[in-house]
Amino acid sequence: MRDSSSVDLFLLRHGLAVKRLSGRDHPDRPLTDRGVRRTLGVVRQLRRLDVEADMLISSPYRRSRQTAELAIQAGLAPSIRLDSALEPGGDPWPLVSSVSGSCLLVGHEPDLSSIAATLIGAPTGSLRLRKAGYCHLRWPAGLNDPRGKAELQALLGPRLLLPCSV
Repeated sequence: MRDSSSVDLFLLRHGLAVKRLSGRDHPDRPLTDRGVRRTLGVVRQLRRLDVEADMLISSPYRRSRQTAELAIQAGLAPSIRLDSALEPGGDPWPLVSSVSGSCLLVGHEPDLSSIAATLIGAPTGSLRLRKAGYCHLRWPAGLNDPRGKAELQALLGPRLLLPCSV
């Protein structure tokens, strides 16, 4: 249940993607079939747990867009907005600082776990989001800069959210 006196930020790492070619990252790498199945299972379970965001913002990279589309399909948010701030190595802080209500960000590691750690005042590298992993953070509404002021509500890997057969 949403509380209007707080901001809820949900972080979802993209699902399992095809391997990198030559060790280099590529924006067009898609999710694998297994990645699609596992991610769909995760987002459906999150919806059963009443996770719902006012907006969903995703990295424009293909694997994140696919993950965001699965989240929309499961009913986690009404629509997708793409933002280059969520690309690997981007600067997400103007985006994060402007969040109000509830927002689901879909992106990459180590950026998402760095956002979470910074928001709760923990050292960078102290949290880790697995592929299709989920994190829920909350802070009081109206803060200009929520860094160090958020509370960690949940940090879940896909194994905790999926049935054993997926």
